[in-house]
Amino acid sequence: MARLVNDLTRDAGRARLTPLIPTVIGLTSDDPLLDVLLAVRAASAAVPIAAEERQRSQAVGLRVAISVLAERDDPRAADAIESARAALRTAPAADAWAAGFIERIGPLRRPGMNVQQCRDIVTGAVDGIARACVADADDRLVALLTDAVSDTARFVGAAPAEAVPAPADLPVAR
Repeated sequence: MARLVNDLTRDAGRARLTPLIPTVIGLTSDDPLLDVLLAVRAASAAVPIAAEERQRSQAVGLRVAISVLAERDDPRAADAIESARAALRTAPAADAWAAGFIERIGPLRRPGMNVQQCRDIVTGAVDGIARACVADADDRLVALLTDAVSDTARFVGAAPAEAVPAPADLPVAR
């Protein structure tokens, strides 16, 4: 996600990513739950503003993530489910399309989500935010990455949440 946000942020906004560099180094986990949580974080940020065709694919990802997370007894999973549902409520047509699509294709051969599926959702979401017809796409990308880094740090226990600067605390390039 960090690489994608960096690549899709305009030069003026990219300077605001600099404070995040030390916070992402070595911040990893092998737990597949983190991949799903980050996919939900990204898709939830993209669905309300992305173009309709992007909303549809992200809505499918969110619906699949909800079904995967519903099987987990974890407060982080419950929070992500609520975030996903809130995002889907902002795009009811995309949500209805996703529900119909999932119904048409039938049950998944392999339940769950793999790393590549999660990465595809993140890639589509970051690209959808960058290309959205909004004046603050860079702000949204910086906020997404800041939140994702904070989520990941809490998930892996690498640093207290306060160590990750909030978007408002990041310097603005002029």
